Amino acid sequence: MNSPSCVSVDRPDWDIFCAVVDNYGDIGVCWRLARQLSAELGMSVRLWVDDLASFARLCPSLAPSLDAQSIEGIEVRRWDAAALPAVTPAKQVIEAFACNLPEGFVQAMAACQPAPVWINLEYLSAEDWVGGCHGLPSPHPSLPLRKHFFFPGFRDNTGGVLGEADVSARREAQLADPAAGWAALGLTPPLAGELTVSLFCYGGERVDAWLDALLAHGEPVRVLVPDGRGAAEAAHWCGQWLAPGWQGQRGAVRVQGLPFVEQREYDRLLWLCDLNLVRGEDSFVRAQWAARPFVWHIYPQDDCAHLDKLRAFLALYAAELPAASAAALTDFWLAWNHGVGIEPAWRALLAERAALAEHARRWAAQLAQRDTLAVNLARFCESLL
Repeated sequence: MNSPSCVSVDRPDWDIFCAVVDNYGDIGVCWRLARQLSAELGMSVRLWVDDLASFARLCPSLAPSLDAQSIEGIEVRRWDAAALPAVTPAKQVIEAFACNLPEGFVQAMAACQPAPVWINLEYLSAEDWVGGCHGLPSPHPSLPLRKHFFFPGFRDNTGGVLGEADVSARREAQLADPAAGWAALGLTPPLAGELTVSLFCYGGERVDAWLDALLAHGEPVRVLVPDGRGAAEAAHWCGQWLAPGWQGQRGAVRVQGLPFVEQREYDRLLWLCDLNLVRGEDSFVRAQWAARPFVWHIYPQDDCAHLDKLRAFLALYAAELPAASAAALTDFWLAWNHGVGIEPAWRALLAERAALAEHARRWAAQLAQRDTLAVNLARFCESLL
């Protein structure tokens, strides 16, 4: 890429670079952030994505064959490092999750006067050390540029979490008419007395073990499984093959596969279910906004560093729970992530459902009282301009 002269009047407010990884979490976060910066803060956003075919699963209106297009007011560009067009870098540039900007683009940033604010948007964590690293600068070794680290988090000394200004209002409006919500998802409402659970995880033997625990418990349960990892295990458990519209039943447990849905429809699913099993970062945050009890399957790392993140969030989230509820929540989250001891931990979790439901509503209300990540990010960058 050739370094352009930075005099364009069409210089956007934001460039966001996103490398899509195997489980869509990175692009899920970046797409939500781009939409919020545009729709709520009135800023122009250019989103660079290296895998448009995967992005299209989250955003069905996207045309993967196009190098440039506008979706919901966002300029979406194909990120091809070998053929990146010469463009004027935005006033603020986000390198999402250390995805490494193209060298030619970095050179173009250095040629701008003034230079763009350069942000490395990090992964969300509740660990104590995050607050001390949030906002720290990192000078470029040879160019007149500084990168700042921006850490999402749950405390005042971090960048907050993503969430639209109207997410709570939209959730409550949907819950006022749940039948319409189920119809919008192409589903019937739950049967009388039936527990409804969404299952979105990284798969493995834990799925069979958990479904066995549901079967042994004997109470009516409907398990809704969006397409992705974990769906094959759920289908095979009830004697089905992965195919559009698959569903099956064993005992009082109904299991139904769902197509991969775009983000707003996934939000709707989380709002309507009694309990949500979620994974990664994006669905983890959306489960919190859903104000429902949830279980987090954190992305596993070889050195087990993910368990430190899991325990850090549990310590924060469960701090105001009664002791029995906190213990049941912690035990099941750890059993689910380790894949062992699921049946007894599940029974204990069910016994605390009422307390966990009330706590989930309080937690979502607390999130709504804080500035969101997009607002904090825009404020932070403005302070550096």
